[in-house]
Amino acid sequence: MKNYSIASLVVALLMVTAIATAQENPVSFFDKKGTIHVEITKDSVGDSLIEVYHRSDNVVWSRIVYRIVDMRDKQNYQLYFPIRRGDEYCSLFRLMLESIKDGCPVYKRNARELKPAYTDSMKLVGEELSKAFAYNEDNYNNLIQYDPAKKTYSLSIDQYSNYVKNQLKFLIQEVIYFDNHASRMSTKIIGIAPLYALHPDNTDAKESIRYFQGSILCWFAFDELRPYLAKQYMLPNGNETQRMSFDQFFQQKLYYSYLLGEGNLFSRMLLDDEKFIQDPEKFAKHVHNEQARIEREIMNVEQDLWEY
Repeated sequence: MKNYSIASLVVALLMVTAIATAQENPVSFFDKKGTIHVEITKDSVGDSLIEVYHRSDNVVWSRIVYRIVDMRDKQNYQLYFPIRRGDEYCSLFRLMLESIKDGCPVYKRNARELKPAYTDSMKLVGEELSKAFAYNEDNYNNLIQYDPAKKTYSLSIDQYSNYVKNQLKFLIQEVIYFDNHASRMSTKIIGIAPLYALHPDNTDAKESIRYFQGSILCWFAFDELRPYLAKQYMLPNGNETQRMSFDQFFQQKLYYSYLLGEGNLFSRMLLDDEKFIQDPEKFAKHVHNEQARIEREIMNVEQDLWEY
């Protein structure tokens, strides 16, 4: 009984100390000027990234798919706005450009297929990186500028507003997998690529797989980009008190996307079938049917795993 009383007293003292500490430095909703107090700190946005460890032996099924995130969809507006960089908020594309300045690696697109390779030999550096962010064929160095003497990159603010108008989509490489230890189906973004419709290498006017491949500026390995995503709040959507980082937005799958294709034996995507491309009506129906087939197959795999 005596030990129980001592334990209760210790718990009570700890609770009182915690309450007193919390009351010592209260954070006001408004700052001294009367505006909403927003302070981005490591604690508020997350100075550590939580990553669930999955053993290779436990992943018994996986499938790689490619999805398009169109920022013209209402659910993705927070990725596109604000167009101009503010003191507190920026768009996803602007964040990517600033991460390059800070040293985030970027990788060149694969000339033969859509599948990226995140290897040292595929890294974009120097003038080659400037060419990847081409504005036009004659002047490729007006968005990302490279200083060979200092070996640093800078962003041309004057050209950014013109450039960003045609940067409306992202391509993401995603893996869907089943972990039998966790007994659940999960998804993870492997890579993300900004698409630019007026890229000089994009000579195919039809929205085929060559159109998307020609629109890719570069690839980011998503986990290498996450530290930058986690330290930047998104523009609030209807609730000024809700603070969400870009990383939280992606981890919670709050974006809308549609299937472009899957990794398969033939390295073909939904838009690769030449016999449908010439007929827009048949082409749209073919793509819709293929998207439904892939989604159905993934759903069937998950359901079949629970059959006895």
